[in-house]
Amino acid sequence: MDIFILGTESLGVRGLSCVVQTEESYILLDPGIALGYQRYGLLPHPFQIALGRIIRNQIVDCFSSATDIIISHFHGDHVPLADANPYQLSIYSLDRPRHLAHVWCPGADDSSDIMQHRRMAISHFLGMDLAPSEGLTHGQISFSMPMPHGKAGNNLGSVMMARIEADGTVFVHASDIQLLEWSPVEQILEWEPDIVLASGPPVYRNTSNKAFAREAMEKAICLAQNMDTLILDHHLLRSSKGMKWLDDLNERVPGHVACAADFMGRKRCLLEAHRECLYKDLPVPDGWHEDYEKTRKDVSLYTKWRGCDLAKPETWNRKPD
Repeated sequence: MDIFILGTESLGVRGLSCVVQTEESYILLDPGIALGYQRYGLLPHPFQIALGRIIRNQIVDCFSSATDIIISHFHGDHVPLADANPYQLSIYSLDRPRHLAHVWCPGADDSSDIMQHRRMAISHFLGMDLAPSEGLTHGQISFSMPMPHGKAGNNLGSVMMARIEADGTVFVHASDIQLLEWSPVEQILEWEPDIVLASGPPVYRNTSNKAFAREAMEKAICLAQNMDTLILDHHLLRSSKGMKWLDDLNERVPGHVACAADFMGRKRCLLEAHRECLYKDLPVPDGWHEDYEKTRKDVSLYTKWRGCDLAKPETWNRKPD
């Protein structure tokens, strides 16, 4: 089993997209991307947009090769969209997969009108019905029942986790659970995984709630102690506080915890967390984003930042020395 994480916050974008390749299948999970439309009152910086283009192109390439596509839920940073903003993945930029056998996704029973519209758009684009997958097992892939998107009882709907077993390894993709409820943690433990990729808690939204961070830490420790590798990213790493939280966790369970960049052997690249620094280091002229939305203007003036040169992958697609 080969696991390749495409895009998430420690890699510079919003999302939790990855590919799992086995002898039988090429499985693409959560093929979406976003950049965080507003952060600190600022639109995505052109450097982040440039990196987002690279990752978006990778997702497009993987999409065309997929035998299986798994969608955990229909938020705009996890799926291609018919009405994508300039910083998301448009469904019209994709080619239909050449060898697609299955699309696995949640049903529409408890989803909002917007989520149902996105589900229908993907169904129409692929020319196939999307049957509900919660609770199913098909060969090497199993799916959870609906799990809370973060805290139970909010208005964000539910998510579907996926378990993939191949070559003696069990991988679990647990998108947007945020470690805020025990039910997804209990399901993950029941699956007995070797590697888990999950969204950590959104500590950037709860800076004054110490109990929130402590309870999430308890769940993370419980998971990490029962597997080889726990990869936490996404909501967690939208702030520098999230990286400190992750490093604190790693001290408590050494050798078992990573962010996506660590797992992939890359430099940590928290561009949303550092958006203010980006604007300070690389000023953006007034009207730049309006022009970009109209023309998708050239971003070649914004491809270098703090030792990272997007034209030279060896400067950002590696761990620091």
